[in-house]
Amino acid sequence: MAEPVSEPIVEARSLRKEFGPTVAVRDISFQVSRGEVVGFLGPNGAGKSTTAKMLTGFLRPTAGAAFIGGIDVAADPLGAQRKIGYLPENTPLYDDMMVIDFLRFVGELRGLRGNILSKRMRMVCERCGLTEVLGKDIGQLSKGYRQRAGLAQALLHDPEVLIFDEPTSGLDPNQIVEIRGLIKELGSEKTIILSTHILPEVQASCGRVIIVNKGALVADDATDALTEANAGAVVRVVVAPGALTLDPQKILAAFVAVAGVSSVEQRDGEGNGTLGFLVRAKRSLDPRPGLFQAAVESGFVLLDMHRERASLEETFRSLTMEGRRGHA
Repeated sequence: MAEPVSEPIVEARSLRKEFGPTVAVRDISFQVSRGEVVGFLGPNGAGKSTTAKMLTGFLRPTAGAAFIGGIDVAADPLGAQRKIGYLPENTPLYDDMMVIDFLRFVGELRGLRGNILSKRMRMVCERCGLTEVLGKDIGQLSKGYRQRAGLAQALLHDPEVLIFDEPTSGLDPNQIVEIRGLIKELGSEKTIILSTHILPEVQASCGRVIIVNKGALVADDATDALTEANAGAVVRVVVAPGALTLDPQKILAAFVAVAGVSSVEQRDGEGNGTLGFLVRAKRSLDPRPGLFQAAVESGFVLLDMHRERASLEETFRSLTMEGRRGHA
């Protein structure tokens, strides 16, 4: 786990949320310093959105506390929310309002008036690419422009902290690239907590990753350090064409039986009848000698075998697929 960071602007202290007999979040604690861009990850139902809602004051925790800029969110929700720009997964918008009226309405709710409001509206509209649709009803906008409007309302009051929950959900590839670029740009100025399922983007843009599973925090570290420490060895294996006389399932079974191997998946080979496999092993273990021995004993020929750098996806799988062993 990461060491506690100094001068946190976001802090979760033993946050817990129960919905009747269901425990959605189990005593989660972490800190985020000013200027950090943190990926907040977990499988569906892991408690990500519930945690975000407690940080922003939309849900009151069953136990524990959340602090934004030193303000207790439960004790002074409005004071904390002045420091937060929040984009929930399902962007809350008023479909019958024009974009310009919606942003003016949100700005006034935030206490902005006159020239200050006009300046902020102009700035966020230019930044979010909304200038051409200001006179359109929100209900007429594409999914991409609706998401831009949601981002604009989150930025309007110039908050110190941005919390984005699946900001690219439902967008097409071009829209995803555009929104990613905007978020990456904002990361040079703001503290950002980004919850998403797009792991390569997190690995590219977030300096730190927090992973939750079944409501509990299971990892919190710098992105590179986390992948090295938790994903274990990842080995790509290519089996020579002569092995086609064997059932691929028997090759999978032979590799799975190697000591320390946690999973095996069949992948594309290198053409010309080759078979490919991706082998994951436990931490601090190089499975290649065992894989070679398994090939010799089973009578098939290895054409290539090499280790690969662990990805955030491999780390995520190793931390959230507890007890699952075998092949896909």
